[in-house]
Amino acid sequence: MKFGVIVGNRGFFPDQLARTGREDMLRVLQAAGHHAVALTPEESKHGAVETRAEAHRCAELFKRHAASLDGVIVTLPNFGEERAIADTLREAALGVPVLVQATPDEPAKMTIAARRDSFCGKMSACNNLRQYGIPYSLTSLHTVAPDAPEFARDVEWFAAVCRVANGLRRLRVGAIGARPTAFNTVRYSEKLLEAAGISIETLDLSEVLGRIARMKDNDAREKLAAIHSYVDTGSVPEAALLKMAKLGAVVDAWMAETEVAISAVQCWTSMEENLGVVPCTVMSMMSDKLLSSACEVDICGVIAMHALRLASGTPSALLDWNNNYGSDPDKAVCFHCSNLPKHFFKSVKMDFQEIIAGTVGRENTFGTCVGQVKAAPMTFARFSTDDTAGRIRGYVGQGRFTDDPLSTFGGAGVVEIPGLQRLLRRICEQGFEHHVAANLSSVASAVEEATAKYLGWDMHHHTA
Repeated sequence: MKFGVIVGNRGFFPDQLARTGREDMLRVLQAAGHHAVALTPEESKHGAVETRAEAHRCAELFKRHAASLDGVIVTLPNFGEERAIADTLREAALGVPVLVQATPDEPAKMTIAARRDSFCGKMSACNNLRQYGIPYSLTSLHTVAPDAPEFARDVEWFAAVCRVANGLRRLRVGAIGARPTAFNTVRYSEKLLEAAGISIETLDLSEVLGRIARMKDNDAREKLAAIHSYVDTGSVPEAALLKMAKLGAVVDAWMAETEVAISAVQCWTSMEENLGVVPCTVMSMMSDKLLSSACEVDICGVIAMHALRLASGTPSALLDWNNNYGSDPDKAVCFHCSNLPKHFFKSVKMDFQEIIAGTVGRENTFGTCVGQVKAAPMTFARFSTDDTAGRIRGYVGQGRFTDDPLSTFGGAGVVEIPGLQRLLRRICEQGFEHHVAANLSSVASAVEEATAKYLGWDMHHHTA
């Protein structure tokens, strides 16, 4: 990550604290692998921001790096000049997340020559940012030293917030095919998403099928080899694998051509009737490469997958809140047919889609990824466009996939979520979809901070 750093200073507090505070912050960020952009001691007093002129200089510096800055860290080694901090951010107008950190005083160093008063200064800085309408994030502790392990975790969390907020603002999503008629559930508003910086690029399924029909078998050679190496295909006819390979090659080429980052694909049941396979493995491979892909053209579902992927850096899946698990009120079965990424499974093989097979024939439904989800921490998220209220809303929370036994088809796992019955009631009362994005991580707080604070979405954080 690349962070702009604003070092606060106020003249009647010890100047050397600004100097050492700046040095400490830059050293800590560099040691964590991040890049920092800050004024130098030659550009301002100790490289800090105190006067109006120094605020101008810092804002100009940030604007020169605006295209590459992921966020801004405000460090307060002493009380700090709150107006200069707010002026810098207003003038730079970066629109990226801001983290405010204050360095603690030591009881043995409370004389006029050494006291910081950052504890108090942080409140003044935040008050001014609020007045200026600039959203900001806080460290987990009110005061924390730059070299403290707690601050290292704060920076890791803030980096995830930046990835989610910035990544969703600049997102292009591919809608491949029409929403299946039977799934009113996945309706969404393109205009609300566009207003949030999320663009939708559409591709009719007839165009996909037409491009596949014009392909030669040899054109899909590399994709076919990738499918064989990705999953056990021992029980699947080679003719079906070739169709999947051609589908994957067409989708890959279109996404690259249109600069689409993630996708949602029509499946039920046009793909099976007109191509003779399910797209699950192709979609699983994309998600496993961090190019999230959701079925049933669930655009809001794949955006939630992407948010979790941005926060964690690992693949996401889209699942159904599908079944109870016995009588345990905090457990449920999450399931899909499935296109879950390989990252989710204990072990996985390719097979046919048992649900659709009864309608279109087993021979037309090869391509699902079958297996049980491995035990792991789990973050879940759902976004939805509320057209009536003109808002994007959602929920996020954490639980875990368990090792509980499960005998079923498709891709499935047992989840345990404290307070699950409250969550399920909220989903039904608020009219949320039956799909939920999942990630094998614990990043709910970062996703909520990014979407609620920096994107202005109406988010609910489910907790125990």
